[in-house]
Order: sequence, then C-alpha cells, then structure tokens
Amino acid sequence: MEQLVRVKEAFDDGTAMVIHVRESACSGDCHKCSGCGAAEQQLLVTARNPIGAKLGEKVRLRSESAPVLKAAVVLYILPLVLFFAGYALGCLWQLGWLVGLAGFLLGLGCVIGYDRLVVRKQKSVYIIFG
Repeated sequence: MEQLVRVKEAFDDGTAMVIHVRESACSGDCHKCSGCGAAEQQLLVTARNPIGAKLGEKVRLRSESAPVLKAAVVLYILPLVLFFAGYALGCLWQLGWLVGLAGFLLGLGCVIGYDRLVVRKQKSVYIIFG
C-alpha cells in the first residue's frame, strides 16, 4: 500500500518520522454538505528513509502487507477457528457451548500475546521511496 506523507523529522540512523493525515470517509468535502463533524486524524509513523528525505518534504510511503495480513488472521480467524473446534469437541460431552467459549477465550489470549510480541519487536514495516 502506498500513501503520500510529510516528513516531520529525519534521524541520523536512516529513519524518519512521517505524518499522514487521514481524511474522513466523505473525502474531506465537508463544506459541500454542511459538515459531517468527522475529525481529521493524524498518524505518526517511523519509517526507513533510504532516499534521505528531509524535514517538510512530501514523500511516498510504502508499507509491507504481510504483517498486516498476518495480524488480521490472528485477530479474526484464530478465535473463530478455536471456538468452532472447541464447540465440536465439546459436543462429545454435551458441553459444546462451554468448550467453545473456552476455545474462543484461548484465541483471545493468543491475540493478546501476538500483540505484545509485535509491540516488543517494533519492526519498521514502512519505507520511504520517493
């Protein structure tokens, strides 16, 4: 995925802090429809800076999609799979809902563990390329 961002700060270690302004779903034309009240969001991201972008420059930012897809699988698919597996297993003892709930909670525990692992690694998945 590519986005247009502005460099907020450039560091000596080959990275830069960039700012991306997210517009509302109505594409920011609030004056045409008397305003929707959606607040503008700003996202600060640290990115690798192989081109040596300077403070204030507008650059394109590319993000790797593999970590996002992996997180989506862990967040959405894993708890459901564990719920249905637990439910199917629990049906053998007439406790399908209880074992299914336990499987779902185990899936949520995996999500929390994965989130903590990602935060601890702090791997930069953003690259400035032009």
